[in-house]
Amino acid sequence: MTAGGILTLNAGSSSLKFAVYDATPDLPLKLSGQISGLNGLPRMRASTESVVLADEPWAGPADLDAVLERLFDWLAVQRQADGVIAVGHRIVHGGLEFREPRTLDEDVLAKLEDLSSLAPLHQPFNLSGVRMAMRRVPNTLQVGVFDTAFHADQPEAARLYGLPRDLIDEGVLAYGFHGLSYDYIASVLRQRDGKRAGGRAIVLHLGSGVSLCAMNQGRSVATTMGFSALDGPPMSTRSGSIDPGVILYLLQAKGMSPAAVSDLLYQRSGLLGLSGLSGDMVALLASQAAHARQALEVYVYRIAREIGSLAAALGGLDTLVFTAGVGENAPAIRERIVAFSGWLGATLDHEANLAGAGRIDSGGGVEILVVPTDEQLVIARGVYERLGSRSEPEEAFSSTGEPAAGRPSPWRAVRPAAPR
Repeated sequence: MTAGGILTLNAGSSSLKFAVYDATPDLPLKLSGQISGLNGLPRMRASTESVVLADEPWAGPADLDAVLERLFDWLAVQRQADGVIAVGHRIVHGGLEFREPRTLDEDVLAKLEDLSSLAPLHQPFNLSGVRMAMRRVPNTLQVGVFDTAFHADQPEAARLYGLPRDLIDEGVLAYGFHGLSYDYIASVLRQRDGKRAGGRAIVLHLGSGVSLCAMNQGRSVATTMGFSALDGPPMSTRSGSIDPGVILYLLQAKGMSPAAVSDLLYQRSGLLGLSGLSGDMVALLASQAAHARQALEVYVYRIAREIGSLAAALGGLDTLVFTAGVGENAPAIRERIVAFSGWLGATLDHEANLAGAGRIDSGGGVEILVVPTDEQLVIARGVYERLGSRSEPEEAFSSTGEPAAGRPSPWRAVRPAAPR
């Protein structure tokens, strides 16, 4: 395989994460970063393992396309992306068809756009990032890595709803999400435990979005998100699981439009709706307001109920893993969740938990781990896998970073503007 670099993009509605890896088997990280505050006051942070390259606000347009343009310019200025031969993209929804990393072309993008209504907070932004990369680096391989793919081999009974067969055949079933995060955690458990991979493990991805996944030897058995990313416990602004009768009530009795109901469930519910204050966990933990405390009680209670459901699907529990922003950084939330799970044999080492240790159980029957997730690395692995399946003449760049077959380097095609 031709040497070079892999750029990964994880584009969402409010932030853009990126990283550059060497396209060698170990995928050494060259740099990583995030631009937060899209559509507001964007701020860019980027670093190598030893050097902070940027930590500053960005003035000017803050929509995703404008931020992507400036990112590509910044990468050119830094010369960190010279020799990039492929761009990998997180794609939240792959539907029934896309279960492996896939080269992205117009036919594939059209199919993925048809799935946007199933993940309206993510899919349109993922695909916007793809199209921008295609314009800026037109001779570079674009690869999609799909969140839903990790759950594609779940038992059929875990994926079906009690609906008529014609709807099931159309694809109305439980897909599951956060697959890149779970894929990474599974790889960490395999590295740690070999084939056992934590045995019967429940992984809690607690971020702005919230889901849990039951894994048996690193393979998804059941997960809390289903047909959409609304299912499961309450999230930052998303409702989580709700009686379908509530939706009917909102549509029929309250006269709300489908668009208004969608906005309510995705943007104005969850911790924000329950507290009336904020969807941000840090703000809620610091608040003494009664509704803020109640929002956290509901959050923890619903997560604990889901743990019980997933333990039933696994037939027991060997390992409990916390990951993502809240899971990695909120010891008070971890403590409350573990307290609910004592009946499964989970007991907490309070000092280890407060210290942010990697293992925080007290040595009882269930191992409790805190594992920082790395979706970017999973994207890079998917791209590297795809590169390995391509013939050498198709590569866009040589090992020196110069264009292959006399092609102009797209990284130098646009005069870079220094970030402000």
